[in-house]
Amino acid sequence: MRIRTLTGAVAAVLVLSGPVVGGQAVAVRTADSAAPPGETRVLTYDAGRAGEFASAVDRGAEIWNDSVDAVELRPAASGEPADIRIVVVDGWPRTVPGGLGSGTVYFGRDAVADGHSTVRIAAHELGHVLGLPDRKPGPCSELMSGASAGPSCASARPNAAERAEVEKKFERAPAGLFM
Repeated sequence: MRIRTLTGAVAAVLVLSGPVVGGQAVAVRTADSAAPPGETRVLTYDAGRAGEFASAVDRGAEIWNDSVDAVELRPAASGEPADIRIVVVDGWPRTVPGGLGSGTVYFGRDAVADGHSTVRIAAHELGHVLGLPDRKPGPCSELMSGASAGPSCASARPNAAERAEVEKKFERAPAGLFM
């Protein structure tokens, strides 16, 4: 959960209808709510169980951070609950979404053993958490084509359509105040 101090008219409404912390009205934002318009929504990820692929996950997050404005992926601080959990497994990569901006990524070793790029896998699976579906079969220029682009494809950058889709999803994500 994220806490943001509000001021002005919004704070006045909250003071009248909600709790006050430290003399100021607060709004609590969860992974299922959006950042205010024009503000980047921060999602945290925990790569503590990503094993040998932790640096690929960090690089995949950097690629998304360089590609979109509406959302930013950051490593969770020690002891902080993360929106996204990364777990290395034997088998193929897969993501179990927990709603837009949250979920568990299972980073599969079998795809790596078959020659697929670890950074492409990470960026692709993070794309699922950001609301993108698989688009198979597809060319290497489409990140969400995943393994169908073949093991020689190392392109880990979302194309313009994929970037626009993430921007749109996070702009339209439901905004809410939760106490």
